[in-house]
Amino acid sequence: MPMGKGNAAMPTATFENHARRRLAAGELVLCMGVNQLRTPNIALIAAACGFDAIYIDLEHNPTSLETAAAICVAATGHGVTPIARIPSHDAHDAARILDCGAQGVMVPHVNSAEEARAMVAACRFAPLGHRSAAGTVPALGYAALRQPEINRRLNAETLVIAMLETPAAIEAADAIAAVPGIDMLHIGSTDLSTEMGIPGEYKHDRMRAAYEATARAARAHGKSFGVGGVREDNEFQAWLLRLGVRYLTGGSDVGYILSAGRRDVAAMRGIALG
Repeated sequence: MPMGKGNAAMPTATFENHARRRLAAGELVLCMGVNQLRTPNIALIAAACGFDAIYIDLEHNPTSLETAAAICVAATGHGVTPIARIPSHDAHDAARILDCGAQGVMVPHVNSAEEARAMVAACRFAPLGHRSAAGTVPALGYAALRQPEINRRLNAETLVIAMLETPAAIEAADAIAAVPGIDMLHIGSTDLSTEMGIPGEYKHDRMRAAYEATARAARAHGKSFGVGGVREDNEFQAWLLRLGVRYLTGGSDVGYILSAGRRDVAAMRGIALG
């Protein structure tokens, strides 16, 4: 939007957090994991597929901050919400990727309300937290806004997602959900099932009980509920949606490439040689 003399350019709807809007309306947010692809094109590919959000995995992969920032900027420009799964509870990890364009952070291994409060402090500006004010940022399209408005908008737009990945976290789900500034409880199914000694057994009774307990906690405190790691089982995904899940990771860049590649190779190997 052009600027006139003395007028501030306002961010367009492109730079709204579309996933947050859908969650607030009780709609389903579908997210694609970005694990290995490292060019901004992956954000456009996610948009072309119809995903609402991407999460850039900075916990398990060597993706650099600069690369993640480029993907975030590409995503926001195409109406896809960029979320970063940060590698630690270090406040600097959270604040820096938010300054670089992420519209949300997934905080791994949140096991207590105390840890949740610390991450809210890192991701929200005063009076909600203690995030350092960087001025205008790509998440707002570099709009010329006064600092109070920048802080207000980013506090309102940023998604702070607590990942519950241990039995202790599930036990503390209600306390974590009660923390002001936490937007979502998100079960990392692969980590949780591994910690339970039943890796990959997402339909196990103990896992079902964990999903149900987390759903109750999220509902009681008006928070969203997300699940990752559960793929290729539409019946079980439907059960999760009935439970209250409104944020679902459908798969990852690597998973989609491998599944399509293996399918095509198998088909071609089956062609008889002339």
